[in-house]
Amino acid sequence: MLKTFYLVLLTFLLVSCGKSEQPKISFYYWKTILKFSKSENETLSENAVQKLYVRYFDIGLQADTKEPIPISPIRFHENVSKFNIVPVIFIQNKVMLQSGLDIENLAKKTIHFVDQINKKNKIECKEIQIDCDWTLTSKDNYLKFIERFKKLSGKTLSATIRLHQVKYFRKTKIPNVDSGVLMYYNMGAIAADSLNSIYDQNVAAKYLKSLKKYPLHLDVALPIYSWGVHIRNKKVIGLRSKLYVNELKKDENFEQISVMFFKTKHSNYKNGVFYEENDLLKIEGITTEDLKQMANELDENLAQSPKEIIFYDLDQFNLKNYEKNIFEQVVSCF
Repeated sequence: MLKTFYLVLLTFLLVSCGKSEQPKISFYYWKTILKFSKSENETLSENAVQKLYVRYFDIGLQADTKEPIPISPIRFHENVSKFNIVPVIFIQNKVMLQSGLDIENLAKKTIHFVDQINKKNKIECKEIQIDCDWTLTSKDNYLKFIERFKKLSGKTLSATIRLHQVKYFRKTKIPNVDSGVLMYYNMGAIAADSLNSIYDQNVAAKYLKSLKKYPLHLDVALPIYSWGVHIRNKKVIGLRSKLYVNELKKDENFEQISVMFFKTKHSNYKNGVFYEENDLLKIEGITTEDLKQMANELDENLAQSPKEIIFYDLDQFNLKNYEKNIFEQVVSCF
C-alpha cells in the first residue's frame, strides 16, 4: 500500500510539474535615467532578476530635414554589472515610412550609438532588441533594416511583436531575428468609452488562436502600468501618467462615478495638469486578476512555452499597486 501511495504521489507531481522550467522574470526599464529606487531594487532581488531590457534611446525624425535622429538617450546613474543588459531601441514607424531612407547608414549609426553608451558605462551586451510597430506600408524598409542591423552588429537580435503582426504575419511578414517578444497589451484605441485600451479580453480573443501558427519563438511582455485618459466634453484631450484609482479616491477634487471613471468636482491642478469642473478621468490599469488571466490565455495558446516573461515596466509607482509575489504568481501560470 505504501508503495502504491508513493507511485500515486510521484504521478501527481509529474503531472503538476510536467511542464518545462518556468519562464524567467525580467523587466523593461523605460526611464531616461537609470537609477533604482528602494522598492525597485527589492523587486529585482526578490525575483532573482538577471536580465533587464533597457530603453537606450528612441529614433525619430528631425523636424526640418526629416533625417533620423536619436531622441532622449539613457543615462546610467547605477552600476548594472550584475545584470544582463539588453539595449532596446524604439524606432518610430514614421522613420520606416521614409521613401528615401538610407537603411545602411541608419543601421551603422544606431549600432555606433549603442556601442558608445555601452563603452561609457562598461556594459557588455550580447543581445539588442528593436521595438517598432511596423505596418504594411513600412514593412519593406523595416525588414531590410533588421537584416542589415543583424549582420553589422553581430549580436543576438530580438524584436517586439504586436498582436496584429502575429495574426496577419503572411502580410506583415516576420523579421529575421533570433526571437520575438509578444507585447500583450495596448489592444484597443484610447477613447472616451468604457473599454480598457491596455487589455480587453474580448479584443485579445480575436488574436489568441493565431499564436499557435506563428513560426517565430515568442517570449511575452505583460503590462503593470496604468494611466488616466483625460476627457472633456466627450473628447480625449490627453493621457495622464502615474495615476491610479486609490490615489484619486483620496483626492477631494475628484468623485468616483463608476469602476473606471472619476469626475472633476472642482477645477484644479494635479501633477501640473489643469482639470476643469466636470472633466472625466478614465483610469486604465491592470489588476492581479488581469495578469493571471492574461498568463493563462497565453499558456493555452502559444506554440511554445516562453523562456521569459518581461514586465513593463520597472517603476516604483507601478510596483506599489501589486503584492510582492505577484510576478512569481504570474510566471507559475505558464
